[in-house]
Amino acid sequence: MLRIYDTRARQVEELAPGRALRMYTCGPTVYRYAHVGNLRTYLLSDLIRRVLERRRVRVLACQNITDVGHLADSGVDKVVEQAETEGRSVRELARFYEDAFRNDTAALNLRPPEHTPRATETIDLMIELIAKLIEQGHAYAVPDGSVFFDVRTFPTYGEISGNRLDALKPAHRIDTVDPRKRFHADWALWKPAEGELSWETPWGRGFPGWHVECSAMSLRFLGSRFDIHTGGIDLRFPHHEDERAQSNAAAGHEVVRHWVHGEHLLFDGRKMAKSTGNVVLLADVVAAGLDPLAVRMAFLEHRYRQQMNLTWDTLRAADRTVRRWRSRVAEWAELPSAPMASAYVERVEAAFDDDLDTPGALRILRELERDESVAPGAKLESFLHVDQVLGLELSTDIGKVPVLPAGAGELLEARGRAREAEDWKEADRLRDELAALGVRVSDTPDGQTWT
Repeated sequence: MLRIYDTRARQVEELAPGRALRMYTCGPTVYRYAHVGNLRTYLLSDLIRRVLERRRVRVLACQNITDVGHLADSGVDKVVEQAETEGRSVRELARFYEDAFRNDTAALNLRPPEHTPRATETIDLMIELIAKLIEQGHAYAVPDGSVFFDVRTFPTYGEISGNRLDALKPAHRIDTVDPRKRFHADWALWKPAEGELSWETPWGRGFPGWHVECSAMSLRFLGSRFDIHTGGIDLRFPHHEDERAQSNAAAGHEVVRHWVHGEHLLFDGRKMAKSTGNVVLLADVVAAGLDPLAVRMAFLEHRYRQQMNLTWDTLRAADRTVRRWRSRVAEWAELPSAPMASAYVERVEAAFDDDLDTPGALRILRELERDESVAPGAKLESFLHVDQVLGLELSTDIGKVPVLPAGAGELLEARGRAREAEDWKEADRLRDELAALGVRVSDTPDGQTWT
């Protein structure tokens, strides 16, 4: 069974879901396009799902859509201005970027969750949760209509990130502690506001704080005990600490069994963020002539909890590998069938089970690809079986007439002339150049052939 690193436990633990597993993933904030760094987080939950489903475990997944809360917290005035510029309402703007996100995840072959609740459509759940926390003495309302979580009523705060209450200091950007709070580390469950993104509550009109939506949604759609909660490493604190405190306080027990986090993605050695001007979208990858699944392949080359530096060179290399494997699978499909290479497949599946060791799994597949003692039909069945987890659509080229990539035809003609002139050095150089384009050349008594 799958063993995975639990951030709260600080160790690799075996998932023991029985016949079903419930998983929550912190979803996108839909007021801009998701960049490829954001998308890496969602591959993590997709891999967990695919590995478990190969083990005949049913996965019930929930992923929220943040179209208020963190949205409003991040500068609603700018979002309203953007919506007005584009001739949309704020909700229409959010739907536009939500659709863009869904298109990106589909292009990366990420399986959709069973539940994708929007924050704006589950405000009632949040109000009910806040009222319950107030009733239990874990939250308090103040005269301006704000509601805060009283963190000192939750003594195990900090178990995920290590940020214990007795060591927490007020935020360095704030000169004075908010006088409305009983303790500087308390956070807002509800904030007073007017306008499009606001709702009536017993405490006054306003909108929810960012953290409360995930507690309300996960408790509603997955129940008061579920198996795994995933997200990016940047969400450990404060988001997941606050979420854990809210959910556990309301339920009266530990709600999430395992907390799992994916590491940061750098691009060309720098943090990927709008503020740094270093953002790459999936659309940029496609515009560069690369298959979107080259991004998935590049991610698979690194373990999910390993910081990764993505570059255009690594994306191009991943694209070549995906295209080569599709070509090889199509080539093997033309030859006699054979049972899977079970020894190789077992090693790959063991790598998947070992804390999602996808780089190890890919190394084993490359070894299988080169092993001439394994029948082509066995390689075909093995690659197609493993691709149920990899999700690279390796069967795409089966039955298709092969088409040379742009520029490859000219290189083949040049290589043919070099061979006729017995310029073997130039012929070898051109063979390498063709290989870089994903074209494998073989020399036969009748001339050169390619796949």
